[in-house]
Amino acid sequence: MASQPVETQGLQQKSKRPSDSAFKQQRLPAWQPVLTAGTVLPTFFIIGILFIPVGVALLYFSDEVSEHVIDYTDCLKVGQNNVTCSYYIEQNPSSTCQCEITFTLDKDFVGNVYMYYGLSNYYQNHRRYVKSRDDDQLLGRLSQTPSTDCVPFAYEDDPITGVQMPIAPCGAIANSLFNDTLSLEYNNKSVQLLNTGIAWPSDKQVKFRNPQGSLEAALEKFAKPKFWSKPLWKLDPENPDNNGFQNEDLIVWMRTAALPSFRKLYRRIDHSKPNFENGLKSGPYKLIIDYRYPVSAFDGSKKMILSTTSLLGGKNPFLGIAYIVVGCICLILGIALLIIHIKCSKSNSEMINVNPRTPYS
Repeated sequence: MASQPVETQGLQQKSKRPSDSAFKQQRLPAWQPVLTAGTVLPTFFIIGILFIPVGVALLYFSDEVSEHVIDYTDCLKVGQNNVTCSYYIEQNPSSTCQCEITFTLDKDFVGNVYMYYGLSNYYQNHRRYVKSRDDDQLLGRLSQTPSTDCVPFAYEDDPITGVQMPIAPCGAIANSLFNDTLSLEYNNKSVQLLNTGIAWPSDKQVKFRNPQGSLEAALEKFAKPKFWSKPLWKLDPENPDNNGFQNEDLIVWMRTAALPSFRKLYRRIDHSKPNFENGLKSGPYKLIIDYRYPVSAFDGSKKMILSTTSLLGGKNPFLGIAYIVVGCICLILGIALLIIHIKCSKSNSEMINVNPRTPYS
């Protein structure tokens, strides 16, 4: 019995040919620059002429910034001239060591003065460290199951009941919060330091929020980070608005640094107080440190930095030097290429008379 023919009418094989468009058929207009002496040499000279003055201006503004740096990593414990606080903290974890350092400002620090703390050999840019946080939690959306990125700093056993409780704020970044206390004296009088206005406004207004209602009640079923001595809602007892996830010391610390040696804003000098309206006067000062933060385990160091600012921010000579170096290199290359062009290039008449039999030279 003969087989029936299969109906194939209306069935068309799908074509793999691209559509006839300028993009798919590679007919888009293009511009290919021809590098000639007339285009390259002016570019080198323009870059050099522009970059060098910009670099000089950047260096000028950087030099206008007054800065005083004190390394207090191995400061001596008060009352014990042969024991460093670094060694004392290493032998007595979770304790506090007080040390004092006297120094002199050789010139007046005019304008707004800021206090920073600096850490070295501290890799806040480590991949696991950077992701060890719970952004929903930082926005005040508390949950009994923190993000898995926070492990192993996600849960803590309650010291009384032994029940496992979620940590707030969880993660390695929050757990390692810098907790040294720095204070300053001038002529045996305390210098008032402000702990507000040190965080980025965008961070405080957008990225960090406290839960609705009472902060203490909201955090009742949460444990504090293992490294902390105070719970989240008691970080700043004197200023309730600076507690919880909106504590500015926490916000500053949570913005991780890109390099292993960094500084972070710690305090602002209160310029509304007498003798400090125009900045810090030259003279004798005393830095008083409640030393708690261990750095000897990773061969790190700690610094206190007093600094003013300029139109471009803090002291940073690198950018100005980089502009000057690039500008000088471009000028030198431009001059060298111009000399080569003058000595070795062919005239227009020679170029016109070039033919296939012209000898190569």
